[in-house]
Amino acid sequence: MELNGEQLIPASQQRTWDALNDPEVLKACIPGCETLERTDDGGFTATLALRIGPVSAKFKGRLALSDVQAPERYTIHFDGQGGMAGFGKGSAQVQLAPVDGGTRLQFAAKAQVGGKLAQVGSRLVDAAAGKITNDFFNAFNARVQADAQAAGEVVSVSSAVPSAVEDAGKADQPDQPHQPNSTTQPAWLWWAVAAVAATIALVTLAA
Repeated sequence: MELNGEQLIPASQQRTWDALNDPEVLKACIPGCETLERTDDGGFTATLALRIGPVSAKFKGRLALSDVQAPERYTIHFDGQGGMAGFGKGSAQVQLAPVDGGTRLQFAAKAQVGGKLAQVGSRLVDAAAGKITNDFFNAFNARVQADAQAAGEVVSVSSAVPSAVEDAGKADQPDQPHQPNSTTQPAWLWWAVAAVAATIALVTLAA
């Protein structure tokens, strides 16, 4: 599966990068995140409690970074397990660039999912992934914007809203079970977990 998208973050590139590498900020912004800790090798471990359609479970994931070029880009590798609920693994490339109004964050992720997650209908998965994504960026943007304003940074927030994530899932498509190698959005759960998650920290940024 592949997942591509971009977001406008209402803060400077350096502040965005720093926030994406702050476990406490990421933990506070990632929906369902219970723990997010940095490892000795510079990666992250995370625990999330999530519900996707009828599938509810606690997921434990491990994230590692490579090709780190602060504060511009990095690649995040993730591997998560949710017991009988399923698993997710893959990688994501994240890039930051200064633009009018803040920082543009672009990401391109590739991942595989298995177990019950691969059997959940596409509409439920897309809806859950979209909500998780929007909730994260709403919380993250509010956090960095407040920090930027407190520091005296001036940014425009008129367009600082989550952009649509690009993937093959469409609302008008039949509700089909997901296959491990199909294009869908569950990968975001792990990308965002660090970075997100987008992430989660931005890659780590989030992680």
